[in-house]
Amino acid sequence: MKRRLWRYFVDQRGSVESTLVLVPLLVLFLVGTQIAYAIHARNVERIHAQDDASVRAISGDFYNTDQFIQIESSGDNQNLQLLVTRRKKNLGDLVPGILKKSSHTSIEVSGIAVVENQR
Repeated sequence: MKRRLWRYFVDQRGSVESTLVLVPLLVLFLVGTQIAYAIHARNVERIHAQDDASVRAISGDFYNTDQFIQIESSGDNQNLQLLVTRRKKNLGDLVPGILKKSSHTSIEVSGIAVVENQR
């Protein structure tokens, strides 16, 4: 009985098969995690860009990188200006080269707001 139990624990059968399954499964997990991380980071950056645009449009503190879009109106002195802000962030790679061919993946988002107090 003791010898039989010892053979059961020493036996290497199945280790190659489990390796052939676990390595692709680990890569698939890391790819899925990388995509989820990229989407989450994009959404967070989009929230910050929209917040920056709203705060700058209300306060009137603009940066050199901000863009303005003029919207013509049919009424007198009713023209509007849209403020467009942009943010860019570099992401780390869990599996290098999966999302893009370069090793550094970056996201760029923009926020839009109507400029207040234009009179």
